[in-house]
Amino acid sequence: MKKRLHNKTMSDTFITVFMILVCFIALYPVWYTIVVSFNNSEDTLRGGVYFWPRQFTLQSYKTVFQDKSIINAFGVTILRTVIGTVASVLFTSMVGYAFSKKHIWGNRVYMIIGTITMFFGGGLIPTFILFKNIGLYDNFLVYVIPSLFNFYNMIIFVSFFRELPVGLEESAKLDGANDMVIFLRIILPLSMPVVATIALFNGVWQWNDYFTGVMYINNADLQPIQTFLYRIIASASASKAVVSLPAGISAQQVSSQSVRLATMVVTTLPIVCVYPFLQKYFVKGMLIGSIKG
Repeated sequence: MKKRLHNKTMSDTFITVFMILVCFIALYPVWYTIVVSFNNSEDTLRGGVYFWPRQFTLQSYKTVFQDKSIINAFGVTILRTVIGTVASVLFTSMVGYAFSKKHIWGNRVYMIIGTITMFFGGGLIPTFILFKNIGLYDNFLVYVIPSLFNFYNMIIFVSFFRELPVGLEESAKLDGANDMVIFLRIILPLSMPVVATIALFNGVWQWNDYFTGVMYINNADLQPIQTFLYRIIASASASKAVVSLPAGISAQQVSSQSVRLATMVVTTLPIVCVYPFLQKYFVKGMLIGSIKG
């Protein structure tokens, strides 16, 4: 008995140490980014800054927020995240509600067609030509319309809707409610776990997406913060030195590295703060369809 307890203790200790090591490897790059962003740029060039700022300063953050274009980019990112997430969740849930009804004609055919789109796409060049021809190039709606519908998210909605009691809809129809009223007033309020899950998926993607701004936006006033950060990093990588940072950022008082890292921290912080509030809904939503009966 003592031998078993000893073996269990050794096993638990090994697992604990191993998981601490894994967490350290995963979290240290984030911590290092924060440390360097708060450290004096000249002192950072000397090396040896690993766990704590050696010469604490807020100059990098002051330099970042002195640029009005960064504030504008934040506004674009917040706007596209809110509008894009709400529109996508509403539209995808409506389509998912329709697909959850097995009596609808062509249900299986549409499901097969939708599944194919999960593995095959039209390609970047045809997509670019399409967006330009329909007027989405250099248009804020390019952040919203293409992301209105996601087939994978729709499948999650369908799985949840099919588990709801049929009697809810039948009783509502007896009271004279149509399908739209039933969906908005009964089905959607009961679907908060899956709605929060899909909203988290969409919100994180909208916030972190830089590629759409790089490919389809030329107007600097419509660029999100991630695209702005991408261009700072790209310009710094091209010169391998202190660069001429875009839109008024001074390179005389701080290095390009400190500004890049400070911008990374600023762009990552909001979505990190939002995630814990949605985590409980996220866990519930991911379990949808896993338990029957």
